[in-house]
Amino acid sequence: MRAGGRVRRGITAVVPYFGYARQDRRGRAGQAIGVHVVAGVLASAGTRRLIVVDPHTAALEAICAVAVEMLTAVPSLAQALGEQVPDGAVVVAPDLGAVKLAEHYGALLSRPVAVVRKTRLSGTTGGRRGTGGRRRDRQVVIVDDMISTGGTIEAAVEVVAGHGAAPEIIVVATHGLFVEPAAERLGCATIRQVLVTDTLAQPVAPAMPLSVCSVAPLLADAIGGLHREEPLDDLLARA
Repeated sequence: MRAGGRVRRGITAVVPYFGYARQDRRGRAGQAIGVHVVAGVLASAGTRRLIVVDPHTAALEAICAVAVEMLTAVPSLAQALGEQVPDGAVVVAPDLGAVKLAEHYGALLSRPVAVVRKTRLSGTTGGRRGTGGRRRDRQVVIVDDMISTGGTIEAAVEVVAGHGAAPEIIVVATHGLFVEPAAERLGCATIRQVLVTDTLAQPVAPAMPLSVCSVAPLLADAIGGLHREEPLDDLLARA
């Protein structure tokens, strides 16, 4: 890139879904940390900056050996919902880890927030016991950063439906991995829409009411801002 008559050398890697961010700690002694290894490879190849969208961990910037710009697609997704979210709707976090995300959506949509509380039944099994926040007879929007197998969303849907939420629940996430059996789980009659972005190519899933919001404008704004050496504050994910 050229700025001020001089050429700045280096590569900016645009990786909308940085999957390696899911492995940000060791699972056992001696195991490599995937996100650190991949960041090191990118740095060795000449990458000086990494652009990602709504990474799974906010610690990504501290882990990587290169500068990281963590963009967020939440405003774009909230705008895409448009008038589908009535005045009495409630934004629901499917677990405690998604509370800050739900609060971000709640602020953008001017809607209250509730959270599904989870208890651990065993080392491998989680159980949901209830929700915090009033949502009886209200439209519910369940939000998360990504959907993998759909198990967390399915459990949250069961809880809010069991507590009297209005039918036709909306599910929103930035990244739609949709690992089997996600399509089956999210194809239930209780879910009216599953809204994700195109950070990953989305397969045709007739059984699932899928809608896709493009992150192309977000990435274009970020790339243009970096080229012009402008701050990206309005595009960045919240810490």
